[in-house]
Amino acid sequence: MAEDEITQKLLRIDACAVSDAVDRLHLDGAVSGIAPFSVARRIAGRVRTVGLGPANAVPSPRHLGTAAIEAAQAGDIIVIEQRTGIEAAGWGGILSTGAAAKGIAGVIVEGPARDLDEAVELDFPVYARSATTRTARGRIAEISCGMPITVGTVKVTDGDYVIADRSGIVFIKQRDARRVIEAAVQIAAREAAMAAAARSGEPMAKVMGADYEAMLKR
Repeated sequence: MAEDEITQKLLRIDACAVSDAVDRLHLDGAVSGIAPFSVARRIAGRVRTVGLGPANAVPSPRHLGTAAIEAAQAGDIIVIEQRTGIEAAGWGGILSTGAAAKGIAGVIVEGPARDLDEAVELDFPVYARSATTRTARGRIAEISCGMPITVGTVKVTDGDYVIADRSGIVFIKQRDARRVIEAAVQIAAREAAMAAAARSGEPMAKVMGADYEAMLKR
């Protein structure tokens, strides 16, 4: 399955079906509590990672996020870990402008983001743990680009895949992408059939019966 095909298949499934597939396969990947703060649009693509730390501990010669934007391809998603405990934005408006111009699909911040009205105007999806007005200047700095990070409890590697929507986020290792998508497609099809039965007036106890509870079994 080619990389572009992986992304296109993910965009046709919701994050809940992918999360269910990850559960079925006994994999780690689902993250809760990070939400869309600008455009509430589903995004999916290959991950570009950025790690941040306190500015006084690790001085950086470049502004955070710039190397990831330059390294990313159109359709990629930048994922940032900002868990320093310092209230400061791990992403801002000028970065959104540059990322949108390059065709980057969106950004996910494990931590705060800012300039979210600008992101709305740009139609650029920013998913974050929280929002803030506080600048990164003098507070936080980039400590890594393209290195492993942690989002929620999930270890995320540059080149992994991710899907995000209003329900949450799911990361997928490259090696697992094919089987996760196959399982997610099966689960989504079964749920679509159940929804059709519910719309037709089928008793809900029957719709949500034993088949539903067994859906995550192989």
